[in-house]
Amino acid sequence: MTTAPELHPKDRLLRTASRLFYAEGIHAVGVERLITEAQVTRATFYRHYPSKDDLVSAYLTTTAEGIRDAVGRARDGRSPREAIRAVMAVLGDATLEDGFRGCQFLNAAAEYPDRTHAVRAVIDDQRTWLFEVFRELSTDLGHPDPEHAARVLVLLHDGAFQAAELGDPAVVRETLRRAVDEVFPAEEA
Repeated sequence: MTTAPELHPKDRLLRTASRLFYAEGIHAVGVERLITEAQVTRATFYRHYPSKDDLVSAYLTTTAEGIRDAVGRARDGRSPREAIRAVMAVLGDATLEDGFRGCQFLNAAAEYPDRTHAVRAVIDDQRTWLFEVFRELSTDLGHPDPEHAARVLVLLHDGAFQAAELGDPAVVRETLRRAVDEVFPAEEA
């Protein structure tokens, strides 16, 4: 009988941290619990992540990479209008996932209020990237004010992720879709 290869301890730590940080909050999960659940030693933890904040940054970086990959696939081969709708659909669909607890970046920002903290740099990088994606798509679509359109889309994203945690995610997803169509109305034929 063949078993799946065991994850490297660094990967186990990251996977365990990602699950626990998102489900319970970053500050609610201590290093001892991470070590225990990842089945690693304290020395192994600190060899791979010199501090818990380094692990938090790795968690957010890995999350960002997944989002960027999904957004890239959603944009691939689509017109700007369809790309915007597809990107927002990817983001909206995330609100329907089991265990959804809002945006990982907004959640982390709430736990790291110091804007100069290293974790905030990872958060800021992801938010800047998202804004740039929306600005580029808005420009490609010929929006008269792509900066404003991108800011509106980021606000829609943020609001949708918070609202979906508090209310009905299906309604939030549909509202998000309609809002995008209202920001970028179809041209009259």
